[in-house]
Amino acid sequence: MKLLPALVLLGIAPSFAQTSPPPSPTIQPQPSLRTQTTAVLVPALVRNAKGELVFALSQSDFRLTDDGIVQTLTLDEDTDNEPLALVVAVETGGMAAARLDEYRHLDALIDAVMGGVEHRVALVAFDSQPHLARDFTADPDQIGGELDQIQPGDKGAATLDALQFSVELLRRQPPIYRRAILLISETLDHGSHTDLARALRDVSDTNTAIYALGFSSNKAQTRRDAGRIWVDHTPGPAHGCMAKDPNAEDNNRWKQLYDCLGLLAPPLRLARLAATATINGLQTNVPATVAQLTGGEYFRFENRKALERDFVTISNHVPNRYVLSFQPQLPHPGFHAVALKLVNHPELEVTARNGYWADQQLP
Repeated sequence: MKLLPALVLLGIAPSFAQTSPPPSPTIQPQPSLRTQTTAVLVPALVRNAKGELVFALSQSDFRLTDDGIVQTLTLDEDTDNEPLALVVAVETGGMAAARLDEYRHLDALIDAVMGGVEHRVALVAFDSQPHLARDFTADPDQIGGELDQIQPGDKGAATLDALQFSVELLRRQPPIYRRAILLISETLDHGSHTDLARALRDVSDTNTAIYALGFSSNKAQTRRDAGRIWVDHTPGPAHGCMAKDPNAEDNNRWKQLYDCLGLLAPPLRLARLAATATINGLQTNVPATVAQLTGGEYFRFENRKALERDFVTISNHVPNRYVLSFQPQLPHPGFHAVALKLVNHPELEVTARNGYWADQQLP
């Protein structure tokens, strides 16, 4: 099975807000990786009712839709020896500052996640901002050593900024490497500078799977954040949906076209609804939402024993996924809603990504 790049066609991305994450002292912002290929990678995990992995399925056992449109799938059957690039992103601020003992002595568990393939792993620590605690290394013991010495951060928990930072690190790795993030954080984001729509784009426009280990944010913060939803308040053109606004910038014109198409075309309506639902999910449980978005997995843990158990599960699941890919029939710009199902196997459960972002330059 061969690693294929996600659909991110060359072009200008939409601007939903004026804010952007500040540059990190250890890594400068880089342009997002772009490619003109139209292959979208969809790793999938299949389990039976007992939770046991199922390995005997073929390409014809899967059915995938992109914005409700059935796609032609390819199953890559040779991924056992593909190298892996992993970023371990750990929260050290906020609620995590009191839980750092649970991060100690994880080197053997990180090594198990990497498996027996060629690999490289980096460590990102974050509170109100992310920083590179350890650059990529082939030795998980070095990551474990850094975690053993990690210190409490401030009151922030900028999880979305940390994920963007981690994605940029992975984009710089050789394309032959599978890419994954192992996120350990509380459920809510506190203090990220990125807006939610930008975070959706940056996290979903790569083939990076996110495996998330989350613990609950405090009740007071949850109550403060409850009921917040992302709403696009951009008014429509005064003379109709497709009327030209002479004062509109190019990116606003792009967004206007996308929104108007969304009003007219059912596939794009589905994409718009899926994007809004995902953005809302980022406000209530970041680790769970990004895991679902990228086809990874989310585990809730409350103590060291649960954390170790979840690491073992992840180490078993990372190398044992079906790797499917497809070329979208309607590669429109913006968010795409993906749904992967099994054909004639109601007794089995499949886990896969539920969306991706595509950029495209419009005339």
